[in-house]
Amino acid sequence: MRKFLAIIICKITKKICKYFGRGSSFPGQLALKICPDILSRIRLPENIIAVSGSNGKTSTVEMIHTVIEKAGMSLAYNFEGSNQIEGVTTLVLSNCDNRGVFQKDVLLIEADERYAKYIFSYITPKYYVINNLYRDQMTRNGHPEYVLKDIERSIHEGTTLVLNSDDPLVSSLSAHFDNDVVFFGIDENDEVSEDCSSIYDDGYYCPVCKKKLVYEYRQFAHVGKYECSNCGFKRNEPAYRISDLDLKNGKIIINGEYEIELALHTIFNAYNILAAFSIGSLLGIDNEVIISALNDYLIANGRIKRFKIGETEGTLLISKHENTISYDRNLEYVTNKDSITLLLIIDDISRKYFTSDTSWLWDISFELLSKESVKKIVVAGKYISDVATRLQYAGIDMEKVHLFKETPEAVAYLKDETEGELYALTCFSDEGKLLKEVVTL
Repeated sequence: MRKFLAIIICKITKKICKYFGRGSSFPGQLALKICPDILSRIRLPENIIAVSGSNGKTSTVEMIHTVIEKAGMSLAYNFEGSNQIEGVTTLVLSNCDNRGVFQKDVLLIEADERYAKYIFSYITPKYYVINNLYRDQMTRNGHPEYVLKDIERSIHEGTTLVLNSDDPLVSSLSAHFDNDVVFFGIDENDEVSEDCSSIYDDGYYCPVCKKKLVYEYRQFAHVGKYECSNCGFKRNEPAYRISDLDLKNGKIIINGEYEIELALHTIFNAYNILAAFSIGSLLGIDNEVIISALNDYLIANGRIKRFKIGETEGTLLISKHENTISYDRNLEYVTNKDSITLLLIIDDISRKYFTSDTSWLWDISFELLSKESVKKIVVAGKYISDVATRLQYAGIDMEKVHLFKETPEAVAYLKDETEGELYALTCFSDEGKLLKEVVTL
C-alpha cells in the first residue's frame, strides 16, 4: 500500500508543481517520506545508465539521450537536472505504472557526485560513467579526493564502470574495485602541454599511494598521461579514444575511424562526446547511428546561448561559479579568438548555498586575459571589487577593465563600446540578469 500511495502522490504532485512552475525534486521528496525505500521496490529495466563527475554531467546525459533516442529505444532521464535522490525518485516514479513497473527501455540518470551514494544504494546501474573530478563548490565539496570517497561509496557489484582514463582521480577507481571497467580518453595531440596549466595541481600526488605522479603530457590541469614513480599506477589504455583532436577546425576522430564535427570547439565537449559514444557502443547501437546523433551536436541544455546587444551579436558561455576548471577552459576558448570583448558577471555565488566566499577567484587563470586579443574586459555584479583585485594581481592592464555594479549598466555600455567579438561568461545563478537585458537569438 505504501508503494502504491508513494507513486500516486508523486505523480499528482509533479503535475501540480509543473502547473506552478516549481522544481522536480519536491514530488520525490514526498514519495520518500511515504515510502523511504520506494526505489528498491520498482521493477526497473535492464539498461540503467548513470553519469556523474564534476563537469559535463548534464551535457553528457543529453548526448546519451540523443544517441539512444535515435537508435529507436524509449528512455527517461532527469532532463530538468534534479540529480539528487529526490529528483531521481521523481524521475523513476513518474515513468512507472501504478504497480511500480518502469515503462521505458532505458533509465538514464544524472547523479550528483556527492549524493550518488544514496541513489545507488537502491539502484544498480548497468553502466556508470564518471567523466572527471575537479575542484567544484569547495565550500560544499571540499577537495576532489574527498568527493572521490563519496563516489566510491556509490559503486556496487554488477556495475560496469566507464571511466576517463586521463583523470587519475577517476581512473584510480579501477584499482579499488573488481568491477568490469571500460576506459575512454584522448591521445596525445597538438593541444597538450608538458606542465600543469592551472594555478594549482591536483595531479601532483598519486591517488593510490600518495607519492609523486610523473606526467608525459597533460591535456589540461591534472588530466593527461601519467604514471606513479612509486606504485606503478598509470593511465590505462582506453578502449574508446579520440585518436585525432583538432579543436581549431572542430573535428575529432574516434578510434582512428569515426569522424565527428564539434559544434563547440572545446576539449570538455570532446570528452563529453567520447563518453556518449562509449555508452552508445556498449549498448550495441550501430556506430553510424551514434556518429549521426553526435555529429555537430549543439547542447540544448542552455550552457551556450547566442544574444544581441544593439547591433552586436554575442555568445554566452555558462560556467559554474566556484568551479575554476570550467572557467579556465572557457577563458582559453575565448582568448584564442583574434579580437574580443569579454563581459564577466559575478553577482550571486551560489543558487543554493548562499555563500559569499570569493577565494575561488584566485584559482582561476585570469592571466589568460593579458593576451593582446582581449581588447576590453567588462565586469558586472556585487563582487566587482574582488574581481578587479584579482585581475590586478594577474597583471591585467586595468585601462581595459570597466566595472559596473549592475548588469543593465554593463549592457548599456557594451551597446556602443564593444571591440571585436563579444563573449559573456557567467554562471546559472546570474545568466538571467543578462538575458533579460538583451535579445536572445
